[in-house]
Amino acid sequence: MHTPDLNFGLWYDFRNPASTGSARGFGDFYREALDQITWAESIGIDSVWLTEHHFMEDGYTPSPMVLCSAIGTRTTTMKIGTNLIVSPLHNPLRLAEDSTTLSLMTGGRFALGVGQGYWKPEFEAFDRRIINRPSLLEEGVEIIRRCWTGSAEPFEGKRLRKPALPITPVPETVPDLLVGAMAPPAIERAARIGDGFLSTQNAHHEEYLAALERVGKPRDAGRIFAGQWAIIADDPEREWARIGRHALYQINKYIEMGAFGDVPQFTDPGQLIEAGSYTLWDVGTAVDEITELVHRTPQIKDVHFWAQLPGETVDSGSARIELLAEQVAPAVRERLSGAGVPAEAISAVR
Repeated sequence: MHTPDLNFGLWYDFRNPASTGSARGFGDFYREALDQITWAESIGIDSVWLTEHHFMEDGYTPSPMVLCSAIGTRTTTMKIGTNLIVSPLHNPLRLAEDSTTLSLMTGGRFALGVGQGYWKPEFEAFDRRIINRPSLLEEGVEIIRRCWTGSAEPFEGKRLRKPALPITPVPETVPDLLVGAMAPPAIERAARIGDGFLSTQNAHHEEYLAALERVGKPRDAGRIFAGQWAIIADDPEREWARIGRHALYQINKYIEMGAFGDVPQFTDPGQLIEAGSYTLWDVGTAVDEITELVHRTPQIKDVHFWAQLPGETVDSGSARIELLAEQVAPAVRERLSGAGVPAEAISAVR
């Protein structure tokens, strides 16, 4: 029986906030997380995704490419990606070289996920204007793609340039170049220039697929890598009572930075559930929800979950990872292989 090509993964931001009671050093934190990722691969987790911000007091990882390299040396099958790099802050030549190196080191397991960013202090610190972020993103993607071919053809854009020099070496397996977005114009840009779409909270899948059609691409060519904001536990309400304050910190920090627009901060973890910022699933519910999600949108190729929330110990998230790998993922794959899923949906997932 054919098993659909759906990956189950983990998402890391490496936030280590003292305000939530964590007193660990970052060196220990990184080492423990790398051990966890290696273990997660051994029990069947398929992918790992790292995200990026700068100047965060909690240490939100500013160097995901370095950590991706470390993960690559500790794993053998796991797909490694960024969800996402704020590419307008970076020199695209450097991103092209680093991602090529990661692809070569990992046997083609690396995917470069980028987005335009939203936090003004980062842009100011890196001598970029936030108003230019769409063109910085788009021109950067164009330069990266040219670099990966080894082309010596120059590029002159409004914001960025590539000299008439080839980048060497070139990747033996060209990385997927994925684009994340939440606002409609950015989603259409992702559909036009990306090899796939990095989504958050499953809110924009239909908008992305409709955008593919508007830019002249078929819907079934879409590829979605879906970051999940769900807690999977045997007793999710009890788990939420234990860790909800960490989720409250996480979401409020994103709101403070402007990630979700002009919305008020939350004052209680229960409000996050009421608003749908997080959902609580036991194993049976997780299997039902993920199966239905992929049944409804077979373009989804990967679902990934926060390995732990900011301020949680690394071990604190491991029980949820184990449930995902050993109970949820096999059950979802079994269902998607034929039980109760229309043939056309299975064909599209392939």
